[in-house]
Amino acid sequence: MTASLVVISPGLHTTVQDLGRCGFQDVGVPISGALDRIGLQLANALVGNARDAPALEMLLQGPSFMVAADAVRIALAGCNGCIEVDGEQARRVPAGTSVRLTRGETFRVTHLGDSACACLAIEGGIDVAPCMGSASTYVRGRIGGIGGMQLRAGTHVPLKQSSVPRRPESTLGQPFDLALDAPVRVVLGPQADYFTEAAIATFLAAEYVVSAQSDRMGFRLDGPVLQHAKGYNIVSDGIVAGSIQVPGSGVPIVLMADAQTTGGYPKIATVISADIPALGRRRPGRKLRFTAVSVPEAEDLRRAQEATLRRMMGSLRVADSQAPIDTATLLAHNLISGMVAIR
Repeated sequence: MTASLVVISPGLHTTVQDLGRCGFQDVGVPISGALDRIGLQLANALVGNARDAPALEMLLQGPSFMVAADAVRIALAGCNGCIEVDGEQARRVPAGTSVRLTRGETFRVTHLGDSACACLAIEGGIDVAPCMGSASTYVRGRIGGIGGMQLRAGTHVPLKQSSVPRRPESTLGQPFDLALDAPVRVVLGPQADYFTEAAIATFLAAEYVVSAQSDRMGFRLDGPVLQHAKGYNIVSDGIVAGSIQVPGSGVPIVLMADAQTTGGYPKIATVISADIPALGRRRPGRKLRFTAVSVPEAEDLRRAQEATLRRMMGSLRVADSQAPIDTATLLAHNLISGMVAIR
């Protein structure tokens, strides 16, 4: 029997993702990959996987599973939520800590905390065939992952390992900053000249809100309308993750992991690569502001981020074997009664 996790509830949009499908944009295939590449790599590190191993990305609402393998080890990262394990040994495992589960146990990601997305890694990885060099799911094209689709109830997520050994569990050696309130840094252009000076000043000074009309392809923003100086049509050119298009409505759209490969609307700015993971964590309704940096500054920020990530992955520590008292679980099971005298 193939080892797997059986989907009980799929969550809102749960897919298999890795670091993306590079090298095919010239034939119209998006890169895809995790919205939060930092969370993906940390989750993989916690269970001992290679940093680019396929994992499960969930958006807004977490899934639940039953373990159909002798033993699995999982870890959640990229959020401040938790894994809730059911059964006789019911417990909550916070994001940033691994846990070993055995056959028949069920667990769910109860919530993602303040984050819009998170990654769940499984030791050994998910056993799906690469498509164009990647396991990432591109739902619009039915490419990659499990049948090119998001998970559904009853889906079996195939695993590469049927069992994992007992060993001390891992946890992050330092708190993971979701950076949900930090300004989003951008490089202006490549078509900043298509906008009035007032529009650029507004873009950099105004407060925007992530719209409910947002998905892995792009985040629509609610906020001040930006005026074009030369119209809103250009000869279609290349799109990268972080490109901020402004169509005729004047409302900006930040293109994300599943973005099309070319576009014909002018781009006022591009989110720097170091800030795309933090932007991907922003829920609909979350406020954000933009601030401009230079290309050399953007490159330095990405190098610094990669150095920080390497330190975090190299400084994992053994998790406390004694789980902290979970007051919420005690209250939920009505286990508290009587009185304790304090002398």
